[in-house]
Amino acid sequence: MDRSDLKDARRIVVKVGTSLLTRPDGSLDRALVRALAREIASFVRGGRRVAVVTSGAVGAGLAPLGFAKRPASLPDAQAASAAGQILVIDAWREALARAGLAAAQLLLTRDGLEDRVRYLNARNTLNALFARSAVPVVNENDTVAVEEIRFGDNDLLSALVANAAEADLLILLTDVAGLMTADPRTHKSAKVISLARRVTKEIEAIASRGASHVGVGGGMQSKLAAARICLAAKRPMIISSGRGKNALARLLAGKQIGTFFAPERAAKKIGARRTWIALSRRTAGEIRIDAGAVKALVERKKSLLPSGVTSVRGSFRVGDTVRIAGPDGREVARGLANYAADEVEKIKGLKSGEIARTLGSKPFDEVVHRDNLVVGAEENA
Repeated sequence: MDRSDLKDARRIVVKVGTSLLTRPDGSLDRALVRALAREIASFVRGGRRVAVVTSGAVGAGLAPLGFAKRPASLPDAQAASAAGQILVIDAWREALARAGLAAAQLLLTRDGLEDRVRYLNARNTLNALFARSAVPVVNENDTVAVEEIRFGDNDLLSALVANAAEADLLILLTDVAGLMTADPRTHKSAKVISLARRVTKEIEAIASRGASHVGVGGGMQSKLAAARICLAAKRPMIISSGRGKNALARLLAGKQIGTFFAPERAAKKIGARRTWIALSRRTAGEIRIDAGAVKALVERKKSLLPSGVTSVRGSFRVGDTVRIAGPDGREVARGLANYAADEVEKIKGLKSGEIARTLGSKPFDEVVHRDNLVVGAEENA
């Protein structure tokens, strides 16, 4: 895939970062929101469907509640989000209405997208809004999220929304030109890395920078986490500046701006359900398997049977996503467990016919069924 293919993108998710949306004092840059809304409107009138993932709620809520900077405590950050969320959504509602579009707010948490039913509800809502040419405006539900389930500065959220929306492209708009060869604040010779097909260790080293005083998530590192998800899902992603005239249109026209994370043209996409299993859920534990089982999963496309299991780590439950690793500890697959960790521990190494005698019942022959298993989930990680 190359930039010329972007003109064919019909479903697009645009994430707008805190540093772009807010001024130094934390107030919202409504002029920028209006400029982006006009571009989005032109896309929608042209038959494209666009979802916006917006940050900025916490930053926008600092001044109204008297905070001089982002609070360290979670309750104070949630309070700022509650105050700022109404300002952010109003800015998008007003800007999109001016452009002739309806805005619809979706507040999500990570555990909501990990649950299959709620994930499907979110996807169905997105599809229904797209069908009516409305623009979903998505943000993390900061006021109820806790540290373990937070998305950071919405970079991860945007990648998961792109999966749910089955988007053709994810665009991360920020206040810098893209992924740079060095920190542009301290290195005048820094240049934009125009193309990346994998998130390499060299790229990770370049991106190790901190967050702004109003944003969260580790700056470029959280964007690379989103890139890993997109590349694994065979979905292109761009990191680019949101400033300047027609910032989005220039990207879709194939202009050499920003950093383009491009999956290989011949890469085969995995289905939406398997994408959810592989990328939208955190793993709850690990099942280590022998070399024969690795071959059965990878080469013969088989289910994971108890006979190939050698050890169990973690305390996962039935239906949790588990990491499946070979003898060397390298991940070879992910899948939904048919048995809880303590049950797998009891039946490891056994034939399927011995499960009932050991556990008292045998709801499944497989520890992980092939339909619920994704090989190479971390191929692009």
